[in-house]
Amino acid sequence: MAKARAIVKRRRAVQNIRKITQTMQLIATARFQKCLQRAVASQPYTRKITEMLQTLAQQQAVDHPLLKPNENHERSLLLVITSNRGLCGAYNASVLRRMLDTRRRCTEAGLAPEMEVVGKKGINYLRFLNVPVAVKITDVEDRIAFERVSAMAERYMELYRSGAVARVDVLYMQFHSIGVQRPTLAQLLPIEPPAAATGKRRTFVQFEFSPPAEQLLARLIPEAVKIRLFQCFNDAIVGEQVARMVAMKAATDAAGDMSKYLARQYNRARQSQITTELADIVGGANAVQ
Repeated sequence: MAKARAIVKRRRAVQNIRKITQTMQLIATARFQKCLQRAVASQPYTRKITEMLQTLAQQQAVDHPLLKPNENHERSLLLVITSNRGLCGAYNASVLRRMLDTRRRCTEAGLAPEMEVVGKKGINYLRFLNVPVAVKITDVEDRIAFERVSAMAERYMELYRSGAVARVDVLYMQFHSIGVQRPTLAQLLPIEPPAAATGKRRTFVQFEFSPPAEQLLARLIPEAVKIRLFQCFNDAIVGEQVARMVAMKAATDAAGDMSKYLARQYNRARQSQITTELADIVGGANAVQ
């Protein structure tokens, strides 16, 4: 009877866990829908303004400090976007593996990357590796205000204009679909021309600027940097909710399978116990006779 009781207790615990994971799956699904709407709504604007700036970056007549590379520098800035909470599958592990590879490549290229990390998971991991983190951001949850991203982008642009860093990169989980999210390294500054970004032959397109190019680019380029960084955060948040939704769905299914397996085990243990009790009864009756 002790074995049957142990199985009953274990099955009850598994069923309670299944209720928790199912609830977390429903919450992640609801949050995913809201995050997806925000990310999808800003994608066309981000894509077009990025294409425009990449085309402008190859114009010989265009001169802007954010379009020109900073030469002879030994310092770069790497922003890594992870999550504050776990239970989201391989989301954080994939980003952190890519971060270590990127950091190694930068070191081999002679650049000392200054780390800025979003999310407690990334911060704790780098603390475990004894890697210094310049800026720690832990207040980003299911959404981030554009004003907050704008302030971060302004700081990055000021560092780049002053020549303090050679480049600014953002490492995040890019959302493609519910089944596909990939850790992506995006070069935020300087803005790459399309030839450098895709490896294709450079083609020059002539532009007529009204107002003058200096006035137009002075407002357009900083705005584009801000919206690109904002899109990175939106994609990362969507990817986190998708990963958590998929992980909790898998955990719920596994708990259901475990509950069915324990039910079969309990039935076998109970049947074996009943058979043993019947045998004892029959044996006792024969002994009396």
